[in-house]
Amino acid sequence: MLLRPLLSCAARALRREGPTSLASGPGPRGAQRWAWPRDKDRENDKEKKSVICVEGNIASGKTTCLEFFSNTADIEVFMEPVAKWRNVRGHNPLGLMYRDACRWGLTLQTYVQLTMLNQHTRPQTSPVRLMERSIHSARYIFVENLYRSGKMPEVDYVVLSEWFDWIVRNIDVSVDLIVYLRTTPETCYQRLKMRCREEEKVIPLEYLDAIHHLYEEWLIKGGLFPVTAPVLGI
Repeated sequence: MLLRPLLSCAARALRREGPTSLASGPGPRGAQRWAWPRDKDRENDKEKKSVICVEGNIASGKTTCLEFFSNTADIEVFMEPVAKWRNVRGHNPLGLMYRDACRWGLTLQTYVQLTMLNQHTRPQTSPVRLMERSIHSARYIFVENLYRSGKMPEVDYVVLSEWFDWIVRNIDVSVDLIVYLRTTPETCYQRLKMRCREEEKVIPLEYLDAIHHLYEEWLIKGGLFPVTAPVLGI
């Protein structure tokens, strides 16, 4: 039932119709409908191929969602490259960041930005590409959280932002649909404890709550940052 709206959207993309307006799923603020024009030149350049990003908090269900579609014809699935973040020539910047965000936040987020850029720019071989998160959420959620929480100096924040802005202006990292899995921080925290990833053992509920509020600000309320595609909230 959770995945039925996403399956419907993917089917429409496969039929080359493309979503023009999408309603968010049930939530405390009810349904919200956005309509976005499609750029014909961009469609021609991409040969009607669509990019769908599944966004959400840590342990919100993104991996389960993508695994559901991993054996679906005409859909290529790109999981978040967590394995790379855990092992860069023998170093674990993800683990280092969770233990000391003030020291290692810039290191991890620089590499996250690079690896997500690689995900966006790999040649697309299927009509639909389904990605776990995006370069946009890396900047608007995780870099922003480090800065707002006081764990990233302003100079680091500005440098990462300059890199991101240059990428968006000069490289095609466009997205056709954002699927937002709106999961409460408390539910995410319980799931996180059950899956027992070594790096995540130090994550407190307060961190998940901060990430949740940034996602709500970006994709639901409309805050400081642009929403790069129509949003389907589930």
